Amino acid sequence: MARPRKPLLDHDRIATATLELVDEEGNFTMPGLARRLGVQTPSLYHHVDGRAGVIELLRGKIDEQIDNTLLDLTPWDRALDAYARAHRAAFAAHPHVIPLLATSTVHAPRVVAVYDKIAELLSQAGVPPEQIMPSFTALENFLLGSALDLAAPEVMWEVPPDVQAPHLSQALTAQAASATRSDQAFEFGLAAMLDALRHMND
Repeated sequence: MARPRKPLLDHDRIATATLELVDEEGNFTMPGLARRLGVQTPSLYHHVDGRAGVIELLRGKIDEQIDNTLLDLTPWDRALDAYARAHRAAFAAHPHVIPLLATSTVHAPRVVAVYDKIAELLSQAGVPPEQIMPSFTALENFLLGSALDLAAPEVMWEVPPDVQAPHLSQALTAQAASATRSDQAFEFGLAAMLDALRHMND
């Protein structure tokens, strides 16, 4: 008896191909994804709920690259600090993914589980229930922006010779040379956000 043929498509193959396309081209289309996978476009719809479904597979694929066990560290601020660094690194490796994920509703089960853990940590930090989602959203926005910043030029501001901007010029001259601009900004921002969470109930 002939052995069953391996399915041409599954969620992991679709997610992997989508990530490759987005990394290479900055976006994806369903016909383009089908060509990459060597199937007809309608075949994709037997496995995913349209483009939105593919984006959720992509979200889960990126999440696989983050060590979510870091959220089990104690105390809560150590966990969030470690997770934030892993999150930034994962998205910095795939910056074109960020606009796709940031503009679609989260449904991916593994990602929802991570968000639930973060909500638990924020509760442990003493964040009032009504402030947990604003706090988490602010943190995630900061992390995604920081990941994009890693793909930006090292020199982001140049004062033309004929422009008077003494305060900005002084700040640019004074910035520490021991770390990259993006890393300095990330360390400052993360420390500020964690400190704000620590003092939420002061």
